[in-house]
Amino acid sequence: MSALKPLALSQGDPAGIGPDIALMAWAKRREHGLPPFLYIGDHSALAARATMLGIDVPIEEATADTARSVFATALPVLSVPGTASVTAGAPDSANAGSIIEAIRRAVEETRAGRTSAVVTCPIAKSVLYSAGFRFPGHTEYLADLAAGPDGKVPLPVMMIASPQLRTVPVTIHIPLIRIAEELTEDLIVETARITARDLTNRFGIARPRLAVSGLNPHAGEGGALGKEDDAVVRPAVERLRADGIDAFGPLPADTMFHAAARATYDVAICMYHDQALIPAKTLAFDDGVNVTLGLPFIRTSPDHGTAFGIAGTGKAKPDSLIAALKMAAAMASRTS
Repeated sequence: MSALKPLALSQGDPAGIGPDIALMAWAKRREHGLPPFLYIGDHSALAARATMLGIDVPIEEATADTARSVFATALPVLSVPGTASVTAGAPDSANAGSIIEAIRRAVEETRAGRTSAVVTCPIAKSVLYSAGFRFPGHTEYLADLAAGPDGKVPLPVMMIASPQLRTVPVTIHIPLIRIAEELTEDLIVETARITARDLTNRFGIARPRLAVSGLNPHAGEGGALGKEDDAVVRPAVERLRADGIDAFGPLPADTMFHAAARATYDVAICMYHDQALIPAKTLAFDDGVNVTLGLPFIRTSPDHGTAFGIAGTGKAKPDSLIAALKMAAAMASRTS
């Protein structure tokens, strides 16, 4: 892992806790054995936040080539200046451009091979929407940046990972009322195939076990509580097993997440956002990691939001960012 190129860490929304946890993570770099990372964002906003927090962190301008040597004694920063001044806890759509640019630049550095993986601090989508951002979230924007020469955008698969549990939602940022109409056999199969492949290639699990949840209570109760489980989910599982993937289900979601059940699988494939994220965040709120599978580069992120209410107060915890940095480096070491 020590020979890896530095990680590219995008700032997220600088009015949130992204700068706080980046500073705190660097300060704990030796304690946690963190890999070198290059912070991509507003240098002046980061320095101001260090002063506000009373954290003695030297900050030095750097590039991907110099970040490793700088990291031992200072937090290396590739500066993407904001348009407006940054106030902790007060998001400003005037800085949407620099937030988006920091993400784009992190991906560019990684796809060019100058950094080994992308780690993203949290964004507030509402701030970006007001500036014309056209993507439902971080994940979809990263997929767009991953488009190939033919313009084809890969299917991004969100996985929330911690030592206790890995979960993948098949449908993500859509209203609950639309889930049944957008959930298809093909979508389940493609999501699960990507998950199985990346668990093998990037997590070193030779034959991943995929527990597939049902959509409805009791996995439809034989059709009494909904037809989707028998008509859509079960055929998808059968196709996956025919592919040689160790998938089983559909399972009642309410009995999938206790300790004995979790011991029987490597990842839970869930049908919608909250079905996957509620157990994941309940079990590992502070140190869960959001991983995007299916991209031609590695991306991890803290599994929490911008937390504007505590930005600049010193109350933020860097645990999830530290876990995201370590996971990104471990994944990169397996694919380098």
